[in-house]
Amino acid sequence: MRWLSLLVLFVRELIVSALKVAWLALQPRLTIRPAIIAYPLTVTTDAQITLLANMITLTPGTLSVDVSADRRTLYIHAIDMASKEALIGDIAAGFETKILGVLR
Repeated sequence: MRWLSLLVLFVRELIVSALKVAWLALQPRLTIRPAIIAYPLTVTTDAQITLLANMITLTPGTLSVDVSADRRTLYIHAIDMASKEALIGDIAAGFETKILGVLR
């Protein structure tokens, strides 16, 4: 059931993000706020980090750029970021929590 819950969350985020990126692309004036943030990781294993990074990359509008050498930070590029804290909170409460539930 935990895998199914993670899959449902991913599909929902995929659809919502795709609609947001499409809306940005259709705007007559491009007013995006691109940013690269340092995301503090709670996940620790290679499998957990890889799954989180891939889910972020597969979600339109975000891209996992790099993982720090100490594996405590994931660098993420966002095409339009209103709030760094909101993005970190969304990932922590969504993908990361579900991944920890599945791969612990």
